[in-house]
Formats: sequence, structure tokens, C-alpha cells
Amino acid sequence: MSRERYIKVMDFIRSCKYGVNIIYITGKAITYLTAVIYLLTITLLVYREDMRFIRVIAVPAVSFIVLSVLRAKYNAVRPYEKYNFKPLIPKDTHGKSFPSRHVFSIFVCAGAAGYIYPQSGILIYIMGVLLAVIRVVSGVHFPKDVIAGALAGILCSIAGFTDL
Repeated sequence: MSRERYIKVMDFIRSCKYGVNIIYITGKAITYLTAVIYLLTITLLVYREDMRFIRVIAVPAVSFIVLSVLRAKYNAVRPYEKYNFKPLIPKDTHGKSFPSRHVFSIFVCAGAAGYIYPQSGILIYIMGVLLAVIRVVSGVHFPKDVIAGALAGILCSIAGFTDL
């Protein structure tokens, strides 16, 4: 997206009475709700002595570490850095924009939860799409960042949770 497009979208959100608050609270709520669903999934597996809990923990953890290392090496600038504007959500990180780790995390957690409870996975995937939109319209990521994060999360889930 161009600087003008970001500014236009963010100005529209700022012009709505509670626009910025809605964006901020919705993003936080999605993140926390995903964490709760993911942790409940693990808790239920442990409680039931279902050894799949190891896989449900290991796949996202290993994937997150690998993605974080690659992201740090690539160290892409963020929209608010490149275009010099204040994002809608508080953020002062420099670089490390590609791929979006928030979006990656929610998509890999969707795959993990969905491996055990498909309905939970679908819910988290839907929330992941919404979170991706929020990360872009708030000015902290480019569309390519969130698309790459989502695809990486999906691919890691497929690799980690497909039974051969």
C-alpha cells in the first residue's frame, strides 16, 4: 500500500467516534482469545493424557523460533517507518516486519487447535483474517507481511499436523 492509502484509511478510522479504540481492543481480544483457546486445547489434552499435546506444543514452538530467526535476518521496515506516520496501535519496533509474527502465530495456533478440534481451528482462522486486516489498516504491516505470515502459519500447520 502507498503512504497515501495508509493515511486515508487511518484518517477514516480516526474520524469514527471509537474507531481507534475498536481497532486496538479487537486486535487485543483476538490475540487473547486465540491464546485461551490454544491453552485450553493443550490443557484438555494433558488432562486426558493424550500424547498429541506434545505435537500441539512442539509444532508452533519450533515454527515460531524458525520464523523469528528468518524474520530478524530479513529485517524488513514497517509501513510507519518507511512512510513516517504514527500507527493506530502503539508500536515503536524498528524493522522485523516481514512476515507478520502476530498473523503467523494465530494461523499456526489455528492449525494446532484445529488438529484436535476442527471447529476451534475454523474460528481461529477467521479471527486470523480479521487480525491480518487490523495489522495492515493500523499501519504496522504491509499486506505482503500478513499474507506471508498467514501462508507460513498454514504451511507449518500442514507440515506439522498432517498424519502420514
